[in-house]
Amino acid sequence: MQAPHLSIAAALIYNARHQLLLVRKAGTTAFMQAGGKLEADERPVDTLCRELHEELGLRIDAAQATYLGNFSAPAANEPGLEVVAELFALPLDQTITARAEIAEARWVDLHDAEQLPLAPLTRDQVLPLARQLLAARAVGM
Repeated sequence: MQAPHLSIAAALIYNARHQLLLVRKAGTTAFMQAGGKLEADERPVDTLCRELHEELGLRIDAAQATYLGNFSAPAANEPGLEVVAELFALPLDQTITARAEIAEARWVDLHDAEQLPLAPLTRDQVLPLARQLLAARAVGM
């Protein structure tokens, strides 16, 4: 039997210094990727664009986001639920402003990220993927 789940679109956002953008929602402790819940009949990339605007004031073109796949893990802030994420990579070098339910947005060096309290999806799947992705970019692949 499948656990109840939340379907989301999320972004592995990184900058030219190979830092990862992590956010923390108000009233929570876990840092995670920016993004949010899919709405009915909304494409994941459209959810991502909408959520990044609402949460961080970013206006991105859907073509900027590269689809990385579907990932799941226990939800950080919703006990008993699993989060199922359509994950996108997004290079970004813009000023970030936490808005809406986001209490904090932070650029983090990959080797320092594990010092933060991380959502299970971020800790177990996104962070290792980010290391692979950014290592490949560093060697020009």
